[in-house]
Amino acid sequence: MQKIIITGGAGFIGSHVVRRFVKTYPNYNIINLDKLTYAGNLENLRDIENEPNYRFIKGDIVDLEFINSLFDNEKPDAVIHLAAESHVDRSISSPLEFVMTNVVGTVNLLNAARESWKGRYDQTRFYHVSTDEVYGTLGEDGMFTEETAYDPHSPYSASKASSDHFVRAYQDTYGMDVVISNCSNNYGSFHFPEKLIPLAINNIKQRKPVPVYGKGENIRDWLWVEDHARAIDVIFHNAKAGQTYNIGGHNEWKNIDLINLLCTILDKKLGREAGESAKLITYVTDRAGHDLRYAIDASKLKTELGWVPSITFEEGLEKTVDWYLANEEWLANVTSGNYQQYYKGQYNNR
Repeated sequence: MQKIIITGGAGFIGSHVVRRFVKTYPNYNIINLDKLTYAGNLENLRDIENEPNYRFIKGDIVDLEFINSLFDNEKPDAVIHLAAESHVDRSISSPLEFVMTNVVGTVNLLNAARESWKGRYDQTRFYHVSTDEVYGTLGEDGMFTEETAYDPHSPYSASKASSDHFVRAYQDTYGMDVVISNCSNNYGSFHFPEKLIPLAINNIKQRKPVPVYGKGENIRDWLWVEDHARAIDVIFHNAKAGQTYNIGGHNEWKNIDLINLLCTILDKKLGREAGESAKLITYVTDRAGHDLRYAIDASKLKTELGWVPSITFEEGLEKTVDWYLANEEWLANVTSGNYQQYYKGQYNNR
């Protein structure tokens, strides 16, 4: 039985990865390691929490003693590393927190894995999940490829760029088997409602102002989170050691066009007059260092490993809206903070 530690497995993307691996590979032993910060929510995994091949461990990757003990006790065969501080606005106000989690935490994991896996690097794998923001920004033309030079513009993207470099250095220096993927903006179910799409859905539903930075002209490439989890699965099992893959949704949208599409979808689903929700759009002062455009060239992933997105953005967005409208209790627990009590009730007596 292969034992895999998935870090950040209670978060938005991580919970989808954990669920996919637990359900798809019943002979794998999946350990979900999460600190349960504001973005970690075990309610995301209620449907698989009692599966025999799944365990949750609460812990902080910045705690070196804990991480070393975890590897000594569990002796994992692989790590899929998603744990990260990821909200750009938070990184601007608290950059050191991002350095500690995203850089120091990653190096702690690498060191523990290096010690644990000595003599069997060819039988183990460290998969580091990163972001397209490490590449900086694009003008109206061009796309990020795996060869694009790094040019991070925020404390968040700088911390992720640093962690990427450390991961590659551990292959070059110690011979560890590592792979990296850099993804575009994700969307879908279980997304913490401080990010653009779930925030807009929640605010539109409650007839609250929908904030849009600047003039809403920033462009992002949107990737459905379940397609991302599927890509991680494909890369983990099939990529050659040392490879990097960009994962994108082939869906470039201006923020304002995206918000208008959400307004149109929600007007129909909530029985409102056409254009009613769009009146909630409120332009706010632009974010410092706000990158204009991201666009991913995922052709390497398609050519080498056969992955392509499974649905269009319009289809995925409608699925996402339907999920939030059908899961009002989850959304209420997240926005009120009550979700943070779930761990105590579910795990403290185990």
